[in-house]
Amino acid sequence: MPARAGEAVIDTARVVAVGPIDLLVLARIACDGGATRAEMARELGPMLQHKLSPAEIRAAIEAAGGSLASAGLAGEMRGRWSATEEGRREAVAFLETGAAGPTAWDAVRDIALVAKALGLGRETAARKKALVRPEGLRTLILQKSYGIKGKKNIPDAKLRAQLALVALERAFGNKIKAGFSKSSGLPSKAARTLAGQLAASPREFPTDAKLIAQLAADAVGAPQTDPEALRLALLRRFVTTLLDAAPSRQRAAKPCMPTSTSAPVAPARLVETAANDATPKANGPAPRPGLEEFAQAVRRVAGHKAQGWPGNRKAFISQVWDAIRVEKEIWGLSEIEFKCMLTEAHRRGALALANADLRSKDHRQEIERSATPDRNTIWHYVRVEE
Repeated sequence: MPARAGEAVIDTARVVAVGPIDLLVLARIACDGGATRAEMARELGPMLQHKLSPAEIRAAIEAAGGSLASAGLAGEMRGRWSATEEGRREAVAFLETGAAGPTAWDAVRDIALVAKALGLGRETAARKKALVRPEGLRTLILQKSYGIKGKKNIPDAKLRAQLALVALERAFGNKIKAGFSKSSGLPSKAARTLAGQLAASPREFPTDAKLIAQLAADAVGAPQTDPEALRLALLRRFVTTLLDAAPSRQRAAKPCMPTSTSAPVAPARLVETAANDATPKANGPAPRPGLEEFAQAVRRVAGHKAQGWPGNRKAFISQVWDAIRVEKEIWGLSEIEFKCMLTEAHRRGALALANADLRSKDHRQEIERSATPDRNTIWHYVRVEE
């Protein structure tokens, strides 16, 4: 079974010092100019403070220095630590930076370590450089979180459309594979509203940029949407993965004995359950309906709500929604999900929709509430086929 979206597999098999704090300290002191203890505490502290107190961070860094020195990977001169040639090779293996190796700490932190946290350590340098740009960082987070394929420079409009498809598939319990051709699909506002259902707090977003920024923050558990908050959240999850995978003796602030082999670190999830992850969760939300189950419920309700003469009976979408919302409360559908599911079911021939050619003043409110955009059409009715 392939890895889930948002997983990063961290391979430490080639790293001599496998203590989790050792690896971070080695990555820092292998940069140009090395680092003092104070610099390491200041620069590595934010990645560790969700797990360790300030005193424990200082002790862990001190212990890591001793371990690295004992292994011949680092040395100290006049209070400044630096990596040996062997240590630099091990840092390159850990950071997966290629022949160039680590240079400036800012680049190592914002590119190499963030790439590893996203499972992109072995990607090309060109793709990793996209992580420097806020748009590139957010795009790659969402691609990994939701299993979205594509090049690094995905326009916001295209990413929004792909996220809307993920939300539509989720609404159907991931029992269908939704897809639109280049000349079809949801209007931008409807797609953005649908994609907004993926947010931790589902809502409408005024722009694609705000939608993408919030979904990226939600995916990594960042409290804010700025790039610095995203990177810090990713790095903290990366550190948690390293700590959780290490033997208990290596999690403590004590020197770690070097070893030449170790098991790969377990995968780190960006999101607890990706929106397009169909794996059942214990005590989780009730499963969403599949296409046929949804269509059957809609056709049955529409049959009760339909008006008109035999052969041309139709039910307002708004009235069908009002009934489905109560009768199938367990589905937990939002109105935008329901309407987008209707259009998908219509495209697949599971039910038939119709629009209001003659706009009666008596039904103006129901027509407005029923309006369901779909490509160049707006539907208002569910047709009852007898």
